Amino acid sequence: MTENAEHPLVKPAWRCRTCGIAWPCSVAKLRLLGRYRGRPDELVEHLKALQAEATEHLTELYGGKTPDGLTERFTGWVKAR
Repeated sequence: MTENAEHPLVKPAWRCRTCGIAWPCSVAKLRLLGRYRGRPDELVEHLKALQAEATEHLTELYGGKTPDGLTERFTGWVKAR
C-alpha cells in the first residue's frame, strides 16, 4: 500500500521513498489532510490503523523493542491542527 504517489510509504521500514525520512513525511501529511478534509475523526482512525501495522513491523525490525514516538508520529500532528 502506498499512501501518496509522490511520497510513497516503504514497508517494513515505514520511510518515505522520496524523502527517506520517517513516514508520514510532511508532504504525506499535507496530502492526508487534504484527502480527509472535514473528516478529522476518519483521518485519525486511518492513522491509528497504520500505526498498529507500523508498530508490528518496526518492533520486529528493532529486535523486539517498540520505537518511541509512534503516537506523535502517526496521530499527534492531526490533533495539533
